[in-house]
Amino acid sequence: MKQNKLLVIATLLAVALVAVVVVLINQPTEQAETAAPATTEHVSTEGQPTLGDADAPVSVVEFGDYKCPSCKQWGETVYPKLKEDYIDTGKISFSYINVLFHGQESILASLASESVYKQDPDAFWEFHKALYDAQPASQQHDEAWVTVERLTEIASETTSVDVAKLEDDLSENSTVLEQVSLDDGLVKEHGVQFTPSIMINGVMLEDPFDYETIERLIEQGTP
Repeated sequence: MKQNKLLVIATLLAVALVAVVVVLINQPTEQAETAAPATTEHVSTEGQPTLGDADAPVSVVEFGDYKCPSCKQWGETVYPKLKEDYIDTGKISFSYINVLFHGQESILASLASESVYKQDPDAFWEFHKALYDAQPASQQHDEAWVTVERLTEIASETTSVDVAKLEDDLSENSTVLEQVSLDDGLVKEHGVQFTPSIMINGVMLEDPFDYETIERLIEQGTP
């Protein structure tokens, strides 16, 4: 019975994702054409998962893709230092925005993360970390691992969200598609070309792993 249910969900999801791709590819394009350069505009983080002091003078934004091996590496190497030095001390706010560079699995993971955030914001970051932890060590962009079953399993282990509601949000009944579309629009608006992309007070880092530059930009923006 469970297998049949998952098969139905997978079928519905395949149809839904076609529609999602069309929406995400076409809808934000006009916004991107008239957007200001990334180095002059702070990223709007309203409604985005955010840690630290929301009123901090420095805003750090990660544009990440759950299918991206470099994002996993950044989260395991740079992020812990950033959290200890600046997020936990209230010197910065840190926000995460979904990127959809790797197709249907990127979209599916983004829908899941937005569903978790909508249902239980406090559980988002644990789910977020667990989702990156679940990325295979040998991950290649074309290696499929993001599935409805895996996402609901991770959510069940790390959150108290309604799994049935999560499954709905991974289908054509999704209530979080608008938020995923908004994220995709921000990606286009700010000219994000690779993941992870890190922006500090509107300045895009050339090398997201350059912690010295991260420190310098944060200190420049800190009174």
